[in-house]
Amino acid sequence: MKYSSDKTDQSQLLGISRSNVYYQSRQESKDNTTKIMIEEALRYHPSYGHKRLAIHLGINKKRVLRVMKKYGIKPYRRRGRKPSKKTVGQADYPNLLIDTIPSYPNHIWASDFTYLWFQGSWLYVATIIDIFTRKIVGLSISRHHDRWLVVTALMSALQNHEHPKIIHSDHGSEYCSKDYQSVLTEVGITPSMAGKGCPWENGYQESFYSQWKIDFGDPNRFNSLGEITAQVYASIYYYNNLRIHTKIHMAPNALARHYDILRKGNLNAQSLS
Repeated sequence: MKYSSDKTDQSQLLGISRSNVYYQSRQESKDNTTKIMIEEALRYHPSYGHKRLAIHLGINKKRVLRVMKKYGIKPYRRRGRKPSKKTVGQADYPNLLIDTIPSYPNHIWASDFTYLWFQGSWLYVATIIDIFTRKIVGLSISRHHDRWLVVTALMSALQNHEHPKIIHSDHGSEYCSKDYQSVLTEVGITPSMAGKGCPWENGYQESFYSQWKIDFGDPNRFNSLGEITAQVYASIYYYNNLRIHTKIHMAPNALARHYDILRKGNLNAQSLS
């Protein structure tokens, strides 16, 4: 069968909508511009919600709210007890996501970790998400939030996926550590970091965690560390392979497979030309 480079033919062949082939649409570019405006405003007014941001920016509040939900952007609020993230470190890099839109799978990853209160102490879960497909590509679990937690998540991602051009994180000491940064240097990945005190600039991970914790449920229903660890891995498998993501209208792994088929088709077409 002759390969067609036409996007309509490709989408029909794969059984997906044409809009998914053109993932980086004009709406995506418009939303990214709005995201940048919101993030810049929050640097000066970190407690502004979507209504105040809309007034400040002079745009519709529904649009602001939609974009904030899409990118997981939340105003700063003082919360109750939670483990602290140190922001002291040696590394300091600009936020490259401000002017870079993910264009294909494994173009840009984002890294972060969250915490579960389990049997009287914190259990930390570090993940790495591919921003384009929304797939969780790296995972690690530990009783400690240190550099090895995030390094292990990074190594698990590098072992099973093509290396990204950029990896994004906050300014936590774990990500500023020499061990973490040396791995990035060794494999040729460019670091990107959210502004200090600007957690909304890593909104992709924040958005994932907020829904994942709801789906995961009460951690203390498990009797042992082994049981909860197994369920964390099972829940990530479910998210990657079965749960429909509202942004991409399919499970993350399904989108990754579609683009892999398109990439291989393009390579075959080029070899025949």
